[in-house]
Amino acid sequence: MTTAYEQLCERFARLANVNGAAAVLHWDAATVMPTGGAGARAEQLATLSLVAHEMLCHPEIADLLAWAESQAAALGRWETANLREMRAKWSHATALSGDLVEALSRSGSACEMVWRAARADDDFTALAPSLTEVVNLVRQAATAKGEAFGCLPYDALLAQYEPGLAAADIDRHFDALASFLPSLLGRVLEYQPVPPAAPERMSAAKQEAISRRLLDTLGFDFEHGRLDVSLHPFTGGVADDVRLTTRYDEADPLGSLYPALHEGGHGMYERGLPSEWRLQPVGGAMGMAMHESQSLLVEMQVSRGDAFLHYLSPLLRELGGVSGPAWEVKGLSTRVRHVARSMIRVEADEVTYPLHIIHRYRLERAILGGDLAVTDLPGAWREGMKSLLGVDVPSDRDGCMQDIHWMDGAFGYFPTYTLGAMVAAQLYRAAEAALPNLSDDLSHGDFTHLMTWLGEKVHSQGRLYASADKLLSAATGAPLDDAIFRRHLEKRYLGD
Repeated sequence: MTTAYEQLCERFARLANVNGAAAVLHWDAATVMPTGGAGARAEQLATLSLVAHEMLCHPEIADLLAWAESQAAALGRWETANLREMRAKWSHATALSGDLVEALSRSGSACEMVWRAARADDDFTALAPSLTEVVNLVRQAATAKGEAFGCLPYDALLAQYEPGLAAADIDRHFDALASFLPSLLGRVLEYQPVPPAAPERMSAAKQEAISRRLLDTLGFDFEHGRLDVSLHPFTGGVADDVRLTTRYDEADPLGSLYPALHEGGHGMYERGLPSEWRLQPVGGAMGMAMHESQSLLVEMQVSRGDAFLHYLSPLLRELGGVSGPAWEVKGLSTRVRHVARSMIRVEADEVTYPLHIIHRYRLERAILGGDLAVTDLPGAWREGMKSLLGVDVPSDRDGCMQDIHWMDGAFGYFPTYTLGAMVAAQLYRAAEAALPNLSDDLSHGDFTHLMTWLGEKVHSQGRLYASADKLLSAATGAPLDDAIFRRHLEKRYLGD
């Protein structure tokens, strides 16, 4: 006779496969699905969401959880953590009705399709009704979860992406950033050199070849993953079938190579998760801030540093056919570390990026709290960009419609980007201390030791720890420290 815990493992493995199928369908919708398939795909994903929800909310799950928890003393460390994660998933699921889950999935898929056309036409009016529907449903879900967990509705949404995190934590970290970033930005703009012009174009085919070489350099396994093109770069699929995407612009090759590196960091994390727990909750990533830390550690901490540029520069000449000062190490360093006030989040530098996130965080709190109507979002967006970044936004395409997250109902996700950047700085500092030859390794395109260290400290740990802060403390010896990120920015951009 199997134990209650073993029965739970069987059920959660089946649930993981259902969710994995949905993940691949999401990837397909964003990359190769014909536009005419949007309606059918929305229904497919809504059905899978409902099936997953019903599996998780089956009456027997509650009994099995209670039974397994009564026998928890017999479980090992990983099994105990897995049972904790099972309980958390069940609690989130049972807080919502099946009808609401299905409606959220259907409205998110439909809104995403509307967004693609509305963004291309710079027509927020066409998007507003669909986005309003998504917001209303997210509010219902946030309220229901807040009541179930005894917390603020927004905190309940955060818990979906970052367990143990509350708005009060974000406010503390973001207030610390806001206290020094504006003055730092002004000093950097005065201090930094002018980057050399780079008039040479590069074909999409050459950019793809370089992107694939860089992913090979990271150690990404193309037998368990692939690289494709999408409007918004992302990582999807499942741990044994990781789907990376980027986008190509022949006038801006670095604008595709760095997203590929970013997504490669996500992909390496997914592939490095503990294989023996692959279909169990404890085998997943430790929240989205930690996931973002892995992509930003690769894209920002490593790939914009001079050591890596000594490897990248000859690679660009070899595979990209470019030459001249703009493509040498000195020219590349001033280009990839150039700081500027900009409209587009995904193109922002390390110094201004947190301001983009603080802006979105404030807006989504206002939208969900009912203080800002969806129809007033374009104006509020322009005001915030002007006050925080000193940027005028001429179009909604490059304003409130530039990101996909809200269209799919992902409220509470944005803060994890900047928290991830802070975690990345802290992890990289620890890696440098542990790997004295790291700079030399990276200058030769050797990521072996770095990825081994990250694998041991982060990837292989899955969700063994109860929160990202506990995992970070185990990996670096301290919880998230705002001062480390500040020191990183000052050293890199001011030479202090």
